Amino acid sequence: MTTDTTGTVARDGESRPGGPADSPFIRACRRRPGPHTPVWFMRQAGRSLPEYREIRATVPMLESCRRPELVTEITLQPVRRHGVDAAILFSDIVVPVAAAGVDLDIVPGTGPVVAEPIRTAADVERIRPISRDDVWYVDEAVRQLVVELGDTPLIGFAGAPFTLASYLVEGGPSRTHAKTKALMYGDEELWHALCGRLAEVTLAFLRVQIDAGVSAVQLFDSWAGALSEADYRRFVLPHSTAVLSGLVDAGVPRIHFGVGTAELLGAMGEAGADVVGVDWRTPLDVATGRIGPDKAVQGNLDPCVLLAPWPVVEAEVRRILEQGRAAPGHVFNLGHGVLPETDPEVLTRVVALVHELSSRRADQG
Repeated sequence: MTTDTTGTVARDGESRPGGPADSPFIRACRRRPGPHTPVWFMRQAGRSLPEYREIRATVPMLESCRRPELVTEITLQPVRRHGVDAAILFSDIVVPVAAAGVDLDIVPGTGPVVAEPIRTAADVERIRPISRDDVWYVDEAVRQLVVELGDTPLIGFAGAPFTLASYLVEGGPSRTHAKTKALMYGDEELWHALCGRLAEVTLAFLRVQIDAGVSAVQLFDSWAGALSEADYRRFVLPHSTAVLSGLVDAGVPRIHFGVGTAELLGAMGEAGADVVGVDWRTPLDVATGRIGPDKAVQGNLDPCVLLAPWPVVEAEVRRILEQGRAAPGHVFNLGHGVLPETDPEVLTRVVALVHELSSRRADQG
């Protein structure tokens, strides 16, 4: 039995009465029944919220991720406004690689831009290991948030090695990932050295968050859908597995998510997560058949549906809840992140609707 550092969250995975470990979100991740289907939204901390835009108006993205008081406030905003069943730490997937010595910036309207893209073994060697001291601001923010959130679980996260490697090789966002694939196919040894180093950084970053008190973690592989299943298994799966299996003793649920991954869901399910996120392209009952009966699923409302009239939104929420019943556990979410133009009131209504419909179903047995 391990020590429960928060008073409610057991690191051996056992539930304590009350607290985050007994919340609807964690229960669904553990494939246990709960009072209702839990719901949270990727990119809920920011994006569409006017209170977020007000804070960020004069603070660059990376700086905002390094100021614990801002991280705490931004993370709490959607919990206060929407009543979601989980908070997700406000941060960015490039935070740990910047802490590891990579010269980069998050440029408004563009995204992460790397000063010197990875090309050689010497470039890989410059990516140094990280410790808590390198990301002390994340540790401090998580500890503050655990206190502020009380019974609401906090989700930590990191970018998966493939997606991080893509940014570092391309030098920024890419539609084709041509440079990434050229390195992957052309110098397999260098590719695996790069992803191996990034897996170590990612694992250390998630460990800092878990030690500080997060109740679950999500590994984002946003660009994995650019690959075939054969390439995913050869070039990506070993490194995602290294991260997720490295957390098997941490006692918190592990979520794995990617975009455009319909043909990869089975392989992603093998990487070691407890929950597999599904984008909007694949119905949840179909996804469950591909992932297997021993994983919960998360998703998968198309973010664009939130821009439609409410009757359309309601019909889609009902459909997803019904399809999610095929899985042994379902966390309602979007199939990707909240779009900036989304009306926050619609998100609030979706949370209430998911709770109402799933609570009614639970009452009916």
